Amino acid sequence: MTDALKIIPSTDDVSTGVRDTATIASGLADVLSDTYRLVFKTHAYHWNVEGPLFYSVHKMTEEQYENMFAAADELAERIRALGELAPMQLSAVMERSRVQDGHDGMSAFEMIEDLAADHEKIAHRLHALVELVESRKDPVTEDLATERSAFHEQAAWMLRALTKS
Repeated sequence: MTDALKIIPSTDDVSTGVRDTATIASGLADVLSDTYRLVFKTHAYHWNVEGPLFYSVHKMTEEQYENMFAAADELAERIRALGELAPMQLSAVMERSRVQDGHDGMSAFEMIEDLAADHEKIAHRLHALVELVESRKDPVTEDLATERSAFHEQAAWMLRALTKS
């Protein structure tokens, strides 16, 4: 094995003017964990939804999990840019996440309502992250959190709109 492959990931001191990077990175890791868990949950519902709205739900959930999968990379890379390590174990993702697994036998309506509620949970976490970074001179994380919150708020709205009769 070459020396290049022996390097172990580590934290770094970053001097960009952002204050309290470890706290910000921890907030980002929480959002990343929620996002990653909701990617799987959305994908699972995408695979298993049935009924008259199958195509609509199937297509909408596909767009959402693809967006969130890309966002997970952005969130993790922001953690690294702050000099911290992104979560490296699925158990850490599970522990940090507020998103909970669905249960077997859910109707399309229940799946949609469940996903909408999870998007709202993540939006709340992102709002808290915006408040956290405001006093810590981190406009990059603030912009990222604002952008992600807008996505989750819109996703919740679109999902809930499907359940209207």
